[in-house]
Amino acid sequence: MEASSEKTAVSEAARGGIRLCASMAGEGPSIVLFHSLLADRTSFDKIVAPLSRTHKVVILSLPGFGASGAVRGGLDAIADHIADSLPEFDLGPGAVFLGNGYGAFIAATLAARHPGIAAKLVLVGCGVAFSEAGRDAFRNMSRLARERGLEAVVDTAMQRLFSREFQANHPELMAERKDRFLAVDPDTFHNACSALASLDLRSGLPKIDVPVMVMVGEHDSATPPDMAREMANAIPDGRLRMLEGCAHVPQLQNPELFLSSIRGFID
Repeated sequence: MEASSEKTAVSEAARGGIRLCASMAGEGPSIVLFHSLLADRTSFDKIVAPLSRTHKVVILSLPGFGASGAVRGGLDAIADHIADSLPEFDLGPGAVFLGNGYGAFIAATLAARHPGIAAKLVLVGCGVAFSEAGRDAFRNMSRLARERGLEAVVDTAMQRLFSREFQANHPELMAERKDRFLAVDPDTFHNACSALASLDLRSGLPKIDVPVMVMVGEHDSATPPDMAREMANAIPDGRLRMLEGCAHVPQLQNPELFLSSIRGFID
């Protein structure tokens, strides 16, 4: 089953009428997907159909992406807006949040700020905080994009998502991913880069009181395995899963491995 229906959640009273949009597929316990900064919600296309056989799959367009309205402020403001809007999607009890990259940081922030909002988390390609080199990478991408447009950083973005070997072996997918990245709203990109460059989740992670699987590709250069290991250790009920042969978006690179790695945890 493909993601078949588009529903718009509007939380006018709490968040000024800013829309949060999602596609939904399937029935059962809810699993909410949070995409990364460099890859929009279509980065989950290869896993939606299998997941929808057992779950109600809610694929968010994060604030500022697709038809979802932008939210001013950092990750805390974005997380609060999503928390206010999610009831419109009738998630029911036992929802799982699955985030990749930027979406994983948002999902973790949500769980820390809103206890009980999710029953489990799967956080893919994330960490507690970036190194100074990692922070500089976001600042430099944002600066170059302001000066020359997103085209100036598209190759850098792809290198952060995929290994060079994978890029060389999948030219059609790379062309599609570049088009998707170039469609990102520039202001959303700059604001997200700023948020990630100053990110520090140390105070929030101990507040997450649900089981968490922290996943990372062994070749992830955007959020290296050491970041994931630190994050898993900082969460009371955290565990680490390394995905062999993958980089930052394993659900696109090896969907079968990705699904087999999460099935026992989310079911």
